Amino acid sequence: MQFPDDDNGQMLAAMADAGMDLSKPQNIDFFLVFDEQRDAETALEDLVNSDREGEVELLFNEESTKWELIVSIHMMPEYDAIITTESELHTYAEEYDGISDGWGVMQHQEGDDEFADEEHECGEGCSH
Repeated sequence: MQFPDDDNGQMLAAMADAGMDLSKPQNIDFFLVFDEQRDAETALEDLVNSDREGEVELLFNEESTKWELIVSIHMMPEYDAIITTESELHTYAEEYDGISDGWGVMQHQEGDDEFADEEHECGEGCSH
């Protein structure tokens, strides 16, 4: 599979190289960053009240001391669709004195389904 030679194309190529099936929709997380909590909260509220699909989460990044609004959209991981969505969200973030800061996908890792409690003993009711 060929991808454009830019950050977005490289991310899609890395996803394909990692074995992700790019022919199926994925939950793609778009990151919007704000200096001020008030701006981030207003952007979040307006986004929730809009007709845009997806889930949103607001976090404070202690390392960067910035507010991150994560917009997770279930969509096909197609280059043009990602570029369009990222551009729309960048314009949206600018309205609230924020910026877009890329996108990513949570990849299933080996062991994600394992029970975290090592002392747990499976019984008849366990389904994992």
